[in-house]
Amino acid sequence: MSTQPSHRTANVLTSEQRASYEKNGFIIVKRVVPLANLQSYEDRFQEICQRKNVPPGITIMRDVAIAKSEFVAGEKAVTKIQDFQTDPVLFSFCTLPQIVSIVEDIVGGSNIMAMHTMLINKPPDPGTLTSRHPMHQDQNFFPFRPADKICCAWTAMERMSRENGCLVVVPGSHKGPLLQHGYPKWEGGVNKLYHGIQEFDPNTPRVYAEMEAGDTIFFHPLLIHGSGANRTSGFRKAISCHYANSECEYFEVEGSSKAAAEEVVGIAKKRFGGDVEISYPDVWRVRARLVKGVRANL
Repeated sequence: MSTQPSHRTANVLTSEQRASYEKNGFIIVKRVVPLANLQSYEDRFQEICQRKNVPPGITIMRDVAIAKSEFVAGEKAVTKIQDFQTDPVLFSFCTLPQIVSIVEDIVGGSNIMAMHTMLINKPPDPGTLTSRHPMHQDQNFFPFRPADKICCAWTAMERMSRENGCLVVVPGSHKGPLLQHGYPKWEGGVNKLYHGIQEFDPNTPRVYAEMEAGDTIFFHPLLIHGSGANRTSGFRKAISCHYANSECEYFEVEGSSKAAAEEVVGIAKKRFGGDVEISYPDVWRVRARLVKGVRANL
């Protein structure tokens, strides 16, 4: 199957935006999500940090720098929430028409699945640089294809700058192959599943995606991206969803993707019980939720 974006006639995006996405692997659209919506996600995030009405299946992650500390609680203890597809407030982000319509333009068709959901709460870096996210390609974690029918919508919940660790992207890198990933050898430690490209050249030209609250970057799953350390005293929040055309198909992963798959399946078995037989596609079938149209293969 082709992993390169094919030209389509845009319905919401302008021809210039469509061409920019195909050339660079991403576009930033200003003021997509209203501030009132962002505040509702913030409020719900704070409730979850206090363990109020936490829905089943949600994953709450801690930064490696404080993972074993008993003295860090609330927002300071949570670096990321994943798999919020069962939470009505947070999942409402994934169904926003102004986001879904752009995703439809990018992935084609009108059968759209939300495959992976996250609210990222990048903490102030404690000096260990553990708040960084290594340069990576999201496709390394996805056992479904084709890549050009997958797209991430990543929305800034507040101003994103180089100081607080905005996204960093390598324009045009989505035209290349899926590269070998693994854990970087960082002295301060690495967060769970923060796999990065093993032979990434640090001199590679890149773009810092500085954004204002409500701005949204839409990007291809093969786009090389990451984020720097948060060098401010505040938290840096973003909310995101990976979408796929529901006609995508599951396949057997290999290489570094297989290593990631084994790690994820291991986590799932701990949650559901070690005797449960579960495959990597099964993990994604549980995560996936229909946003629009008909659920086909996913």
